Amino acid sequence: MRNIVHRHLGKVVAGAAIAVAGTAVMIGVTLPGTAGAEETGGAGGRSARQAAGPERAVAPGVVEEVPDEGEKGTGRDPLTDDELRRAEKIALSRQLFQGSESVDGKRGPQPLGVDLAEPETGDTGDPAAPRRADVTFYDYQDDTLVTRTVDLGTGKVVATGTQHGVQPPLSRAEKAEAAGLLIADPLGAGLKADYKDATGKALTSPDQLQLSGAVYRAAPGAQPAVLDRCGEHRCVRLFPKIKNGPWVDMRSLVIDLSARKVAELGH
Repeated sequence: MRNIVHRHLGKVVAGAAIAVAGTAVMIGVTLPGTAGAEETGGAGGRSARQAAGPERAVAPGVVEEVPDEGEKGTGRDPLTDDELRRAEKIALSRQLFQGSESVDGKRGPQPLGVDLAEPETGDTGDPAAPRRADVTFYDYQDDTLVTRTVDLGTGKVVATGTQHGVQPPLSRAEKAEAAGLLIADPLGAGLKADYKDATGKALTSPDQLQLSGAVYRAAPGAQPAVLDRCGEHRCVRLFPKIKNGPWVDMRSLVIDLSARKVAELGH
């Protein structure tokens, strides 16, 4: 078994399991194997971002036309690929698109997932019941979780809900953005050094890693003040793995995606 490398902040981990303290309570987290290291999630920021530094430029964008229905499922069948794409396009109205921001600072909310909606009262067991999908987005402009229910038959949004302080699992894009912030930050020096030791190459992009991650929520006194808003903000603890290589221990670091800051937890 490989020894843990202690020379750098990012320590190479030979074992496949790491105990993670997500808040003040110690919670055991088992790191996935290589095949599952890139799993995706199922769904005050503005003032904090301004305090953190110059605001990011917001790139222009265009809301696409709703696509044709394509292949459709029936009843409680899983959503087809065509239905997944159609639901997300229907849910992303021009108003939502123009008034929101994604994890990388572009216009439009961050897509998190599309799921078959639960049947309404009276629809259970009815094969002709409307087929609906719940589409979830995260708006980094004001740290809001947006859920829109789409009727796939009519092509209309039938319900919209917004929540603050709700943090669903991370999407692949969010984990990649967190890794990019870490690589660019001085606190990422250990990760880059370990990558260089393991591969002989420089770590310059999240694409060079396999990424797992978990949402981090603040607990009173359990982290430095810069992370006290985690939970209201969208914060990440990353578990990076060098492709075809070992895991790298970055448990002591948290990336606040809303404020675009990296901080180290106390020991």
